[in-house]
Amino acid sequence: MIRGRVLIVSGSDSSGGAGLQADIKTVTCLGGYASTAVTALTAQDTSGVYSTHNVPPDFVARQIKVVMEDIGADSVKVGMLSSTPIVRAVAKSLTDCARNVPRVVDPVMVAKGGYKLITERAVNVLMKTLIKGAAVITPNLPEAEILTGLTIRTVGDMERAVEPLRSLGADSVLLKGGHLEGEDIVDFLITENGFERFKGKRIVTSSTHGTGCTLASAIASGLAQGLGLHDAVKRARNYVQRAIALAPGIGKGSGPLNHSHGI
Repeated sequence: MIRGRVLIVSGSDSSGGAGLQADIKTVTCLGGYASTAVTALTAQDTSGVYSTHNVPPDFVARQIKVVMEDIGADSVKVGMLSSTPIVRAVAKSLTDCARNVPRVVDPVMVAKGGYKLITERAVNVLMKTLIKGAAVITPNLPEAEILTGLTIRTVGDMERAVEPLRSLGADSVLLKGGHLEGEDIVDFLITENGFERFKGKRIVTSSTHGTGCTLASAIASGLAQGLGLHDAVKRARNYVQRAIALAPGIGKGSGPLNHSHGI
């Protein structure tokens, strides 16, 4: 039985490991229904992003409008938004068509190979529109550094980033600690009541392409299916950990996960 409609607003990954492709696989394998609004096309593989092609902002908005009027959504997952006009178009469309739908924002900024996926000006607009009022945002540490202006290199630094991240205006923040070294990965779920640590063992592998997209979409699936945020995050982290552990080992660079394992 399909439970939970998730509208995914993000860019396409031609390698299939991240972006819309990873989002659709995740929502589907967790029992939900995925619809999409494509914001950009990318030419990329497991080794890097080589070029991007933005979808016209009015066409992005049109996709959101027609999907919401026909199918609707129980949650929205927002990923790659590369330009200021696209950010503004998405923000207005979601305000018009999905004002009361919980929004999961993954502030995608730089690909694993270092390719910039969003302009500096667009980041500022993103903070003022889509991040503010989101049900949860899911920055990794480099993204959190850009959003707060802080340097985050330790768990203590993560603790010091809690209040600056809360001040961005999202209801909650999942600060992902995977970029820190060590055998364990510690994530912080930051809410109005403080923060909670989620801790897990690091899997040593090169198959980590699309982990951020997958985690955010898994959280959006949980919210769409009526889970509370804590349970949605817990299930999403377990799903991603297993998807990494069972990765198919394909590609010459950072390989994709195995989304099809279910839970």
